[in-house]
Amino acid sequence: MMKRILILLVLLSTTIVQSQEKYFEKEVSKISKKIDKITQQQKDSLKQKVKEINVKLDESRITQQEADKLKKEAATYHATRIEQLVGVEELKLQQLVQDKTDGKIASYEEDFDDNVFTIGGETFRLRLLEGDKRKKRRRKNKRTTTQFVFALGVNNVLVDNSFNSLNNSDYKFWQSHFYELGFTFKTRFSKEPSKTYFKYGVSFLWNNLRAENNKYHVVNGNQTDLVVNPNSLSESRLRHVQMTFPMHLEFDFSKNKKYSDGEVVDRTHKGVRFGVGGFFGFKLGTRQYLEYVNAQGVKVEEVQKNSFNTNTINYGLSAYFAYQGYGLYAKYDLNPLFKNTNVRNISLGLRFDIN
Repeated sequence: MMKRILILLVLLSTTIVQSQEKYFEKEVSKISKKIDKITQQQKDSLKQKVKEINVKLDESRITQQEADKLKKEAATYHATRIEQLVGVEELKLQQLVQDKTDGKIASYEEDFDDNVFTIGGETFRLRLLEGDKRKKRRRKNKRTTTQFVFALGVNNVLVDNSFNSLNNSDYKFWQSHFYELGFTFKTRFSKEPSKTYFKYGVSFLWNNLRAENNKYHVVNGNQTDLVVNPNSLSESRLRHVQMTFPMHLEFDFSKNKKYSDGEVVDRTHKGVRFGVGGFFGFKLGTRQYLEYVNAQGVKVEEVQKNSFNTNTINYGLSAYFAYQGYGLYAKYDLNPLFKNTNVRNISLGLRFDIN
């Protein structure tokens, strides 16, 4: 969760000079790799500790109860270490975003590739004479472009495809969130500049549903029920992670660039855009998170790993309406969230396409 929030901070920044985009991407890549390294190191350390505990258990040096206690303590310790170490990387990303907000990073309209060179950490752009054909500016007219996509918003369910069911939903509306991170290709249908594109790619989604009225999910054979928990829950959240392949027909009304010699160059993400389409994919895992204070006054944080009878394959419809790289986004699953039900996931939020 923390890693996704960190990436969000960077993706909220507006489009910047190409050389500076590369700088941002390079810095974000460094921090992302550092986060991955931190996470992997802590997981490896935890695996080693668990292995040592199992050896002691096999040799009857400790009881099963003592082994379970030691494993839980080790898991808690390394989870805390991950949170602490990743927090340091979070501050670095926040500073990058703050620099952009303070106007320390300029932006410009990218119409062509200039020669760029760096001296002493400063970037300079060499502008050449129009008459020099050997150094003529190269005009971009790519038929296929790529984008980083990030989306976030609220998540809930519809029963029997009825929007009225949101009024009596078993899930909290504003506290149930979704996050999407992906990479897309955007291909123009025609060779010549036009307004119609096919947009396709891959995304990872984190859908969260927080239950109302102190309820939590209980597997009951082939169905999953929402029942009242005997403890007073401060957290009751069902999270399912998905890998999806979105496909959209996009109309981009950005104004094309026309040069004095009559050549027209396609430009994208400079005006109003909207896309309609859908997605298909599969779930990577489902977990339920519960937090409460037990009878002894001890705070308990419980993670339950189970399919909870959710459908593995998922597919649905999606659409967005945007200006430049920012827009409104809606998704709706056509197949039920849980098996043997008419409950379907719906998501509404914001979408950011970094071209």
